[in-house]
Amino acid sequence: MTIHFVVHDEGDSVGVVVVEGLTAGTPLTGWIMDQDKMIEFQARNDIPIGHKLAIRSIAKGDTIMKYGIDIGRAVADIGAGEHAHVHNVKTKRW
Repeated sequence: MTIHFVVHDEGDSVGVVVVEGLTAGTPLTGWIMDQDKMIEFQARNDIPIGHKLAIRSIAKGDTIMKYGIDIGRAVADIGAGEHAHVHNVKTKRW
């Protein structure tokens, strides 16, 4: 079984892609490390290795959690399996 992305904790809202060439429509398998649990859904965008993807639906204005840390807020709705990056996630610092 291929692991396509990893998530630190099931309370996180995003995971990190760990394979090259992830394309829209790919069935994804992710590993939630703290709970040693697998999750599955479909990629909705092409996502480069090392980039974030939403592991559940995130509404505009919601806090984005990664590694148990608040990393910003959604500036647009983000569906499970979608690329979460600078076009739809912004820092709360400024």
